[in-house]
Amino acid sequence: MASTNDPFQFHEFEEAGNLLEANRDATTISIEDDEIKPEKQRQAAAFSPAGEDEDPLASDDKTELLSGQKKSVPFWTFEYYQRFFDVETHHVKERIIGSVLPWPGKNFIHTHLRRNPDLYGPFWICTTLVFAIAISGNLANFLTHLGKPNYKYTPEFQKVTIAATAIFSYAWFVPLALWGFLLWRNNKIMNLVSYSFMEIACVYGYSLFIYIPTVVLWILPYEWLRWCTIVVALFLSGSVLGTTFWPAVRDDHPKVIIAIMSSIVVLNALLAVGCKVIMFYDVDT
Repeated sequence: MASTNDPFQFHEFEEAGNLLEANRDATTISIEDDEIKPEKQRQAAAFSPAGEDEDPLASDDKTELLSGQKKSVPFWTFEYYQRFFDVETHHVKERIIGSVLPWPGKNFIHTHLRRNPDLYGPFWICTTLVFAIAISGNLANFLTHLGKPNYKYTPEFQKVTIAATAIFSYAWFVPLALWGFLLWRNNKIMNLVSYSFMEIACVYGYSLFIYIPTVVLWILPYEWLRWCTIVVALFLSGSVLGTTFWPAVRDDHPKVIIAIMSSIVVLNALLAVGCKVIMFYDVDT
């Protein structure tokens, strides 16, 4: 039996209890062992698997997502162009419809691209147009000479190479030249509207979609129909280009405006007429 005067026996602090009862609104401070808590935290951190195996790249991605900023990558890397192929199907459909049915006064870049150009649509439009021209040219040549006793059909695969060279050169080098010229003029006249190279290339790519159904109609052996479809396609494609680039040059010198807009229309016409004359030259003979 323990002695009542045992110094190691627990004693209640009656004075502290009386003080708390007298003043119930008093603030109390809980003091924990400062040595035990940090030690537990250090042990928990030491045994945490995330602390040792955390990927620095994943940490960078989390920081990028939380900050809302995108990492800038060089233009010669695959990652730079990968984001231009990340586009929804309904966006591509909307842009194709906008290129076939241009609305007067509507800027294609501001209405359909909205600072989010893509290369997926232009690439497949150019590729489809290349094969459409080559196949239509071969079929038109075959149907025109069908039934002639001395005619022997020979596929002309060189038309694919010719069409690919003409179309992809037009879809890339013309926007590059136009972008460089507009950038130069924008440095001289500060209030001009500026477009990026990808936006210009995207507009030119989608403006070529109208030529796909046009060259399919060229299979029919009617010369008047071919020239009529060329005129319609030139009008629709030229309207998309004209309404898009007019705001970028309208505040410039009149001679510069005439030169730029004329070049856009003439180069577009040369592509259409050149494809008709060169790729369908055997049809009329």
